[in-house]
Amino acid sequence: MDLEFTEEEDAFRKEVRQFLREKLPPALAAKVKLGKRLTKEDMEGWHAALNERGWLAPNWPKKWGGAKWTAVQNHIFDEEAWAAGAPRVIPFGLNMLAPVLIKFGSDEQKQHYLPRILDGTDWWCQGYSEPGAGSDLASLKTRAERQGDHYIVNGQKTWTTLGHYADWIFCLVRTSSEGKPQEGISFLLIDMNTPGVSVRPIILLDGEHEVNEVFFDNVKVPAENLVGEENKGWTYAKYLLTHERTGTANIGNSSAALEQLKQIAANTKSKGRPLSQDPYFAARMAKVEIDLEAMKTTNLRILVEADSGAAPGPESSMLKIKGTVIRQEINDLARRALGPMALPFVSEALEEGYNEPSIGPDYANSIAPDYFNNRKLSIFAGSNEIQRGIISKTKLGL
Repeated sequence: MDLEFTEEEDAFRKEVRQFLREKLPPALAAKVKLGKRLTKEDMEGWHAALNERGWLAPNWPKKWGGAKWTAVQNHIFDEEAWAAGAPRVIPFGLNMLAPVLIKFGSDEQKQHYLPRILDGTDWWCQGYSEPGAGSDLASLKTRAERQGDHYIVNGQKTWTTLGHYADWIFCLVRTSSEGKPQEGISFLLIDMNTPGVSVRPIILLDGEHEVNEVFFDNVKVPAENLVGEENKGWTYAKYLLTHERTGTANIGNSSAALEQLKQIAANTKSKGRPLSQDPYFAARMAKVEIDLEAMKTTNLRILVEADSGAAPGPESSMLKIKGTVIRQEINDLARRALGPMALPFVSEALEEGYNEPSIGPDYANSIAPDYFNNRKLSIFAGSNEIQRGIISKTKLGL
């Protein structure tokens, strides 16, 4: 694999930088870099700017309004956006549901939902995990019973990220108890404003309301909201998860976090010298940087193969494991580098306009919340233990 960027790719990087200079509001970039709390309006505004440029859905076919970027273009944009302080693109509609609809949905579903994802009409969330079905997703209990031209849905989903903002939720539901557990699952689209749907917040270790419980009490869902065939939802779920796990490599985010870590280490004193000159700490930073560079190459290789038609399989599990381990190591090093400055955490400090005195630099306010929040990375999208099992079975035959 040629690791040198072509002239066209270098020109694309310049184009991305120019776009970010012109369209990314400095106040929004500052909020992201300082770890301030983003509002729904912040995220929607950035989505709208990307959509106007035609860059909101880089992996979609052009037929449906996508940019159809190459793997290298995706990589370049990811690096530059995180470095500039752009908010992350909320993935649930764009990068999770849309690929499933494009591959398995009806023409009517594509024509209705895809434009509404792009223009921001619909905000989607994911309904997979349940209180007793997380890593063992096949044991889910939320049931959908067909009654004429509708399904009646009863059950509960949990860890529903940003569900309190969502207009719609795509759900795995049980439509049959016959055969293996995986064989009775269907993929259903549910309007969050339907009577019987309720949302209850879950406050995380970092003090934030990011995830929720979602309850379904005799919720009436049109049968036309079934994606693909009944009882084939497990197939669609696996397809979605390969895209999600590949995304959790999170190269751009980790690269930006590593640069911040280097600045922290250079500006923090340890025994009269910068922490970056402490042999033990410098060695840990060097190791995580080497790991990140190696993962960049692996990520590009896998994405290039996907561009040529190869479906990501256990490779997406490898990226998920390594990407989350690297990100957590960077979080841990930043926390250790700041020492006592990372300990105090005042929730209000994440609000824009907070001006109370701090014992450390402004960015220190976000280090502890980031550390706590990112403990989840090795669990969501299938725990790292589950991913190691997938790799063992598919690659090693164990």
